[in-house]
Amino acid sequence: MKIPGIGTPGILDTVHTPLDIERRYREQLASRQAALAGRERAHARFSHVRLIIAASGAAILIIGGLDTLAWVLLPLGLFVLVAVAHGRLLNARDRAASAVGFYERGLARIAHAWVGRGRAGDAYRPADHLYAEDLDIFGRGSIFELLATARTQAGEETLARWLLAPSPHDLVRQRQDAVRELTGRLDLREQVAVLGDQLRIGVDASLLRQWSHSPVRLRGTAARAGLALLAAVTTTGLLWWLATGTLGGGLLVIVLVQLGVVQWLKPRVLAVIHAVEEPSHDLDLLSGLLRTIERERFTSPHLVQLQTSIGTGDHRASAEIGRLAQLVAILSSRQNVLFAPVSALWIWATQWAFAIEAWRTRAGVHIPRWLDTVGEFEALLALGTFAAEHPSFVFPDLADPSTRTLQATALAHPTLPPDAVVNDVALGGDAAHLLVVSGSNMSGKSTFLRAIGVNVVLAQMGAPVRARAFRLSPLAVGSTISVHDSLTEGRSRFFAEITRLKHVVDLTRERNGAVLFLLDEILSGTNSHDRRIGAEALLVGLVRDGTIGLVTTHDLALGEITQRLRSAVNMHFEDRFEQGVLAFDYTLRPGIVRTSNAIALMRSIGLEV
Repeated sequence: MKIPGIGTPGILDTVHTPLDIERRYREQLASRQAALAGRERAHARFSHVRLIIAASGAAILIIGGLDTLAWVLLPLGLFVLVAVAHGRLLNARDRAASAVGFYERGLARIAHAWVGRGRAGDAYRPADHLYAEDLDIFGRGSIFELLATARTQAGEETLARWLLAPSPHDLVRQRQDAVRELTGRLDLREQVAVLGDQLRIGVDASLLRQWSHSPVRLRGTAARAGLALLAAVTTTGLLWWLATGTLGGGLLVIVLVQLGVVQWLKPRVLAVIHAVEEPSHDLDLLSGLLRTIERERFTSPHLVQLQTSIGTGDHRASAEIGRLAQLVAILSSRQNVLFAPVSALWIWATQWAFAIEAWRTRAGVHIPRWLDTVGEFEALLALGTFAAEHPSFVFPDLADPSTRTLQATALAHPTLPPDAVVNDVALGGDAAHLLVVSGSNMSGKSTFLRAIGVNVVLAQMGAPVRARAFRLSPLAVGSTISVHDSLTEGRSRFFAEITRLKHVVDLTRERNGAVLFLLDEILSGTNSHDRRIGAEALLVGLVRDGTIGLVTTHDLALGEITQRLRSAVNMHFEDRFEQGVLAFDYTLRPGIVRTSNAIALMRSIGLEV
């Protein structure tokens, strides 16, 4: 059964098919499920062993009393060894569970069962963007939800940024090469997927960037050495008092000095702790991602450049972030109830707050660059996943910037199921510069515009597109598809539409005509006389400025513009009303639509017309 849409898979451009990918995923899923089941069984055994060891130690004490305390050291030591091994097993179990989730989500995407199960990206939706709302870039069932397999906020931010603005074609070509390489790296994609907690996105990039640039509150090697010496002297004096029972006046002075220093530094120490607590979440995930990038062998120049940007040797980004994670963990240990007295004695929070600020002074300036690298790598890896799971999609041929062209064969909307209907489109060059598309409601006009727009967006971020062939020159996208009125802003739909049209015209002037416009039901909020005059003037002006695009309409009179604009062509979608049912084939045809079923449709639902 065909569904409303504009596309089905084209001819394969790789040696793989969707069935190959699905089979590989199912094999890997079965393997990871078996590993997970095995580790769950081992976990149960470890739990029983630990219980037996603990019971044995308790039995020794109960039966032998305190005289057998030394014998308890044996089960205690054994318990510690088993606990360490058990902890490693639990980590392996969690990684296996994450791998199972990774392949289950991949199979859901392949089966087109992904809608509503991913991250919608609504937080990245900008107000009054020229196409984000119209093309459903964000939201449930959006292209962002389909693409967003990144593990960090930096990766999601990068994906969102690429979706919202076209990139230069030279950069797009570099990304295409990188994505091609990553498409076949299933092991790498799984390795990244099992890092950290799979239940949520990790590493708040904005907080970490802000923290890296905030003023340093504690600094000075001499101050750190003085604090360490003060803590050592105080500890020595306390141990002397415990051993001899004598409390000299010198120890009391030292304690008072230590308390005074701690109180004097306390506001700045607390500020450091509060500043680092939030951005330091998921540092292990960030360090793991950086380590993965550092250790992989890449061939595409873009990936090699990303790898080089995060350093080598002792100054590797992963090692530095790992050190920061250790410092934060050591600082956090002060919250342990058993360790709290020792922490206070050793001025623990103050000393490690100094250490964290010293790290930030030395390495904090690199954090934005490291996050940018992680974000770009994750975005490329997400596009690699997208390409691997859609092997029938093609990488666009990027045309010379001096041209204005969009040519696509068997074009499809990338978020629709595999059996949607395909259509071709040719704009610019020797083809028409304007397509006037007519047809009734639900015939496929708006979906056609969205299919074109989303594929153009994908093409200009470095991703493959859903078509058999696709050729594109650099084009900014401007659209009016989902324009709405606003009660709170006191704005009618017509006013909202003409405001957006003004932005499209302005974009055309900014880009010297390198614009693709997608205008749905143009000026439908006004009378037919004004609509015809206004729409014709606008479209003639856009084409004259060198743009290319499409306009859809119910007003058949608008189709007469092709008689006055030689670079314009009429196209249409048909519908049929048969035995009380309205049917569509979603196939684009030349000419103006000649059928009208509105009255029949109204009568079919009981309206007297």
